[in-house]
Amino acid sequence: MPSLARSLRRPALSLARTYSLHSSRLLSTLAVLESSAPSYSVLSAAAKVGGPLTVLLAGSNAASAAESVAKFDGVEKVLTASSGAYDHALAENYAPLIVENVKAGGYTHVFAPASAFGKNVLPRASALLDSQQISDIIDVTSADTFVRPIYAGNVILTVKSNDPIKLITVRSSAFPEPAPGSNAAPIESAVDPNAPSSTEFVSEDLTVSERPDLGSAKKVVSGGRGLKDKENFDKIMYPLADALGAAVGASRAAVDSGFADNSLQVGQTGKVVAPDLYVAVGISGAIQHLAGMKDSKTIVAINKDADAPIFEVADAGLVADLFEAVPELTEKLKK
Repeated sequence: MPSLARSLRRPALSLARTYSLHSSRLLSTLAVLESSAPSYSVLSAAAKVGGPLTVLLAGSNAASAAESVAKFDGVEKVLTASSGAYDHALAENYAPLIVENVKAGGYTHVFAPASAFGKNVLPRASALLDSQQISDIIDVTSADTFVRPIYAGNVILTVKSNDPIKLITVRSSAFPEPAPGSNAAPIESAVDPNAPSSTEFVSEDLTVSERPDLGSAKKVVSGGRGLKDKENFDKIMYPLADALGAAVGASRAAVDSGFADNSLQVGQTGKVVAPDLYVAVGISGAIQHLAGMKDSKTIVAINKDADAPIFEVADAGLVADLFEAVPELTEKLKK
C-alpha cells in the first residue's frame, strides 16, 4: 500500500508543475500607449506580469512613434493603426480598436497609463470585453494580483482579478521609465475595425507653455491659496519656476479660486506627480493635495503657518512670509 500511494501521488505533482509552466506560457500583454506622448513607464509595469509584450499605437504619427518604442528591451512586437481617426483618442472608436486587437492577439492583459488618455479609452474597452478594470496601480505582485491606492493614498489595496482578460491603468510615477535599448522589435499593422463613432472632434483650446510638462517634469513648483490672487501667483510662481527650470503646478484651492488653469492642478482630482524636487509655496497640505505629490523625491515647503500639514511630509521647510521669502529665493537662484 505505501508504494502504491507514492506512485499515485507522483503524477499529480508532475501535472501541477506542468500546469504552472503551461499557464505562464499563456500570458501575453498588450500595452496601449498614446502615440503623441508615450508613457514608457507603462512598459516597466507590463513587464512585471511576464510573457510576451506587444505595444499598440494609433494615430497619424503612430509609425514614427513605433520606431522609438521598438527599441525598448522586452518589447516583442509593435502594432500600429496609422489613421487620423485616432488622433484625438475618442473612446467611441479607440475602444473597438483595442478590443479587436485583444481578440486577434489573444492577450491576457491590457495596460494603459492612468492619464487622461487611459482614463478615457480603457473603461469603454473594459465594458466591451465584459471585464472589470483595475485602476491606477502602483505595483504588480503577480499575473493576477495588483496594488493600488485608495482614499487619497491613505490605504493601499491589494486586488486579485479572476477575469480572463485584465485591463489595467498604471500610475506612471510609481514605475521607472526604462531606457531605450538595442532591441529591434518588428512593426506590424494592427487590426483596424474602422468603427463608426457617435462623437466628432470639433476643436481644442490648449494652454501652451515653454516650461516642462507638469506630468513628467523633474522639478515642480506649486502655489496654493496663500498666494491670495492670480496676480500674485503669476508674479511669484513663474519667475521661481524659470529660475529652477521647473514646471508650474497648483493646489485645488488655487485652481478653484482662479489663480491657475485647472490643467496645473496637482492632487487626488488633478495630476499625480513624482519629480526629483517639489516646492510647495503657500500650500497648507490638504490630504487631497498630498495624494498627488507625496512620492516626490525631495519636498520643500514654504508657509508662514508652522503647523501646516505640508511640513509633515516635507524634507525641508521654511516658516516665513512667502511674499518676502520666495522673491529673495528667486533672485539668489538666478545668480
